[in-house]
Amino acid sequence: MFEVEWPWIFLLLPLPWLVTKFVTNKTQLEGARLKAPFLSKHSLTQQQTAESKKSIGKTLAAWLIWLSLLASASQPMWVGKPITLPAEGRDIMLAVDLSGSMEMDDMVINGQKVNRLDMTKFVLKDFIQRRLGDRLGLILFADTAYLQTPLTRDLNTVAQMLDESVIGLVGDKTAIGDAMGLAAKRFAAKDNSNKILILLTDGQNTSGNLQPKEALQLAKSEGIKIYTIGVGADEMLVKGFFGYQKHNPSADLDEKTLSNIAKETGGLYFRARDAGELSKIYAELDKLEPISEEAIQLRPQTSLFYWPLSLGFILTLLLALTPMLLQFKMQLSDKLSAKAQGAK
Repeated sequence: MFEVEWPWIFLLLPLPWLVTKFVTNKTQLEGARLKAPFLSKHSLTQQQTAESKKSIGKTLAAWLIWLSLLASASQPMWVGKPITLPAEGRDIMLAVDLSGSMEMDDMVINGQKVNRLDMTKFVLKDFIQRRLGDRLGLILFADTAYLQTPLTRDLNTVAQMLDESVIGLVGDKTAIGDAMGLAAKRFAAKDNSNKILILLTDGQNTSGNLQPKEALQLAKSEGIKIYTIGVGADEMLVKGFFGYQKHNPSADLDEKTLSNIAKETGGLYFRARDAGELSKIYAELDKLEPISEEAIQLRPQTSLFYWPLSLGFILTLLLALTPMLLQFKMQLSDKLSAKAQGAK
């Protein structure tokens, strides 16, 4: 839809006429006229007619230039259809375990066995893409914790960084405390935000500079709500000397510590034994930490001021070049006439 931001600008349209009518000294205009009584009445009439036509053309061009300048100054624009954007949502840090145990093939996606990290990537990809309005950050931890992506609304970058992560990138152990401490450090500068940490691991704290209890105090002081997720199947068939035997691949999972961390910070502890459970957990997080229902509506605006401005510039250029072109035409005509007379 076409709109003009400052339509009152067009009230200045008669300004040049008012200046000419009331400000300009008419006596000076009369005195400035060239009087040539020796010219015949017929030639004078022809000259006046030609000058009159030129004057009308110049006046019309001048008015068009003035109108184009006013049109440009009025800020014309094309306003598109309203686009609804979610209000500013949450600040969420994802802390993903890259320890060696995440390579265990006890998960199933579409009937195919995969390791824990691949399952996490598969489910997290959809979770990340649904975070419109949120700022996401990514922490990868094993022997220690590393900030892979700071808090950003560039969801594609977060998804790509997670997809490119590999087991063993930051060691083989599990530094849960360091991951929590790093999240607390990154949240320290965020005063007015909903600080959430989603910590996903399949083991217990075996490395790092901070113990989970120490990191928990830091998280509580920063007002961070932590949702912990324990990953890993409860049962797995392992082929042994006496055939296949049931084995618990999640025996090292420290559910007590993870549950306590979540409880102390006002979050929840979840158990993800397969891809389906992990998907349900992320759906549940959407309900627990909803985005404000107050949406923001934006209408994309495309400024069009340069179109009338360009027209005014072109008309001004033509008006300035017209006398030069006419003079060049007359000179060329005189030379051709002189050559024609010389030829005779």
